[in-house]
Amino acid sequence: MKEDIFEDPDFRDEDVDESGESGELFEHHRFVADVGQGLLRIDKFLVNRIENASRSKIQEAADAGCILVNEKAVKSNYKVKPGDVISIVMSYPPREIEIIPQDIPLNIVYEDDYLIVINKPPGLVVHPGYGNYTGTLVNALAWHFKDQPWFNSSDPRPGLVHRIDKDTSGLLVVAKTEEAKMNLARQFFDKTSTRTYQALVWGTPEPASGTINGHIGRSLKDRKQMAVFPDGEYGKSAVTHYTLLEPLGYVSLVECRLETGRTHQIRAHFRYIGHPLFNDERYGGNQILKGTTFTKYKQFVENCFNILPRQALHAKTLGFSHPATGEYMEFNSDLPDDITTVVEKWRTYIGGREID
Repeated sequence: MKEDIFEDPDFRDEDVDESGESGELFEHHRFVADVGQGLLRIDKFLVNRIENASRSKIQEAADAGCILVNEKAVKSNYKVKPGDVISIVMSYPPREIEIIPQDIPLNIVYEDDYLIVINKPPGLVVHPGYGNYTGTLVNALAWHFKDQPWFNSSDPRPGLVHRIDKDTSGLLVVAKTEEAKMNLARQFFDKTSTRTYQALVWGTPEPASGTINGHIGRSLKDRKQMAVFPDGEYGKSAVTHYTLLEPLGYVSLVECRLETGRTHQIRAHFRYIGHPLFNDERYGGNQILKGTTFTKYKQFVENCFNILPRQALHAKTLGFSHPATGEYMEFNSDLPDDITTVVEKWRTYIGGREID
């Protein structure tokens, strides 16, 4: 009995493209073996139940520890028994699209034979899609990996485990092997990875620390937006924990820890509680939402918008267990210059000094 299919374990770049592709990276299946189930190798069991899944792909998932029976990892020769609860994480098959290697600079934070951690600048699309077939992080990765024997030039998402939006900066981990890719995907799905973000938002959230709950799904009014549905009848469960780091008058610097990873989760959740991200055009943060009506204040905010022409969101820390060694690793990145400059301008403003 098949119970559910899991889509992308983390942010998807921008929107569903015009071809209708939603761009999921991984699928999650869960089955409960019938009471009359005879003993059968689990790879054969799953091949018979997952459409277009090859036995070799399922065996790769088992080797990566991504097949669980009753919440314990098993190998591909495990014999399924009646009542077994089986879950599997697999990457979706690649789409037919030509990836052009491009010599785009990468800010590499860490790299070994299994993975690479990158600090993505704002404005860089993660993977090719409608309107962005070149100039993406994947094109840069294709150049970086092009001489590696394992690199598959026909895979439009080489090693991608999760994504962040085009105009969000910060840390991403990319796997170099299929086993590492599925192992990391399992960690994201099981919520054992650690991700914190920092954001500049309008107003001052109250209380100073808390949790935002609310199912997130594509807006019923605007397909380019995600919306929060508190009754849970639409969308997927989403949980964001936040802490106020610094109140700055009419805006605040906050830290967010993701318990789930839905498309535009932080952006949608903070608009839902009345504190859109600063200069987030899609979610209304590019308007002056707090403050005075004075012309000088309006000019000050517009100047900040010009310095920071994107949503003020940065993926600051990323932690996970190394897929080969099991060692916990955590990486930290500084806020980029555009956010730090605007934060400093707000500090100056609330300090009563002259506005630039």
